[in-house]
Amino acid sequence: MKQFKNYLVIAIVLLSTNVFAQQELKGSYNYGKSVAVFGGSVSVIPASDLAKNMWKEQLGMTVTNFGVGGAGFSSLQGKSLQQQVDEAGVFDIYILWASTNDYTNKRDVGSYTDYTEFDGFDQSKLVTQAGGINYCIKKIYEINPNAQIYFFTSSKAFNDRGAYDPFAEDGMADYVTIQKKICQLHGIPFLDQFEKGAYTIYNKDLYYTDPIHMNEAGYIKLGELQVAFLAFPG
Repeated sequence: MKQFKNYLVIAIVLLSTNVFAQQELKGSYNYGKSVAVFGGSVSVIPASDLAKNMWKEQLGMTVTNFGVGGAGFSSLQGKSLQQQVDEAGVFDIYILWASTNDYTNKRDVGSYTDYTEFDGFDQSKLVTQAGGINYCIKKIYEINPNAQIYFFTSSKAFNDRGAYDPFAEDGMADYVTIQKKICQLHGIPFLDQFEKGAYTIYNKDLYYTDPIHMNEAGYIKLGELQVAFLAFPG
């Protein structure tokens, strides 16, 4: 009987904690907002729906996907995020979800000033990752001057050392650094998935289906980070 009472107390605590968490999230400025997502395969493969479903369930968001497998920010990389943003309408929130494709295909990382007022919006810079990011941000504000833009950095991959080692020469960390610099330039909140995702060679078999793409468990883990960020991104 005593053991049953203990289980009952635990169940009540867990239930009340969950209710409290839901109430807290409903207090988020972003609760119930419409969201557009742009990215490569990591933003649109079926397993990624587990993360986005967490946004819907915990933050009441409606989510529209524009991402396309193989896409990057560079105009040379698939159906680029530049093209995806061109097709978007008005949403409350726009999420630029960086893939690994610019790094994997060795597109020029560029400078944080590419395609900005600092170079006169030089269209030749749209082939760089940086130029593509700046294009997307400028275009979104043209579509919706009241837009809230958030950025998810590239996550770690395991197709080569540079894709996960932050100190590797010419590695993906260089691409992530520029992603964050551009966000800082424009005052855009970002979630550093490369640093905070906690994916490593020691647990990748639990969370990845291949060297680049996460499985369902990986997206649930990532979704928890994303929900916390989207709820209170300040």
